[in-house]
Amino acid sequence: MKIYYILIITIFLASCSRKKKTPNNKIGGVDIENQIVKLGFQSIIDSAEVIGSILIYDLEKNVYFSNDYEWANKGNLPASTFKITNSIIGLECGVIESDSIIFKWDGEEKWLKNWEQDLILKDAFHFSCVPCYQEVAKKIGEKRMNEYLNKFNYGHIKVDSTNLNNFWLEGDARISQMEQINFLKRFYDSQLPITDRTEKIMKSMMVITENEEYKLSGKSGLSNSNQHYNGWFVGYIELANKAYLFATNIEPEKEFDFDTFIKQRKNVTFKALKHLNILN
Repeated sequence: MKIYYILIITIFLASCSRKKKTPNNKIGGVDIENQIVKLGFQSIIDSAEVIGSILIYDLEKNVYFSNDYEWANKGNLPASTFKITNSIIGLECGVIESDSIIFKWDGEEKWLKNWEQDLILKDAFHFSCVPCYQEVAKKIGEKRMNEYLNKFNYGHIKVDSTNLNNFWLEGDARISQMEQINFLKRFYDSQLPITDRTEKIMKSMMVITENEEYKLSGKSGLSNSNQHYNGWFVGYIELANKAYLFATNIEPEKEFDFDTFIKQRKNVTFKALKHLNILN
């Protein structure tokens, strides 16, 4: 009888032990064994004189590569990467009628010269026309915006009447690199609750470069919160029958130089893709 009770206690303790270990096997909801640390990525970051993380996801193997998973799970303002989601919601609501919609320039001076013209949707997207997308967000409205953000499980964002015009650029809205990848994965795999029409328009619009070697799709972003600059480059690259998703998030290590920093977001991403022999 004594041996029987000892056996029961042993099984119980072993069961408890297994349950306690389970959460520790994940970081950011992803199994640790699927997260590979690439020291080469850190060398790329250091050489660019920035700080931050490069995160690349092998869709076929379900494996992540990064230099810093702590940073990759840290939330930041989505900045203009939100134009992906804003466009999707706008198309789903009918606020953006089609990809041939034209955003009319009001004739006033803008922050960037290429905003001072009438823009079709694709150009407004790739030129990161803030006034254009403020117009889209205003027409969507706070109620529908929150409904879609919840439906898409997109970051940690709460929209109200006070921030509808700029919540992705300043304030408390946050999304991590891991969450960006999760969203992009569901979008790429046609798992978002959106129409085929919206998905087709978006996948065409997001293309940055297409050549014999690869097709690159994505969006960059830049936020400035009290002179604290944070830069994004998110998207995916397709080669033959393989696809890799990426989310790079960096900040200037030294004094901020606009022209240099905005180039580094893509530069470090491409160097990381080459480091993994994804690109030649």
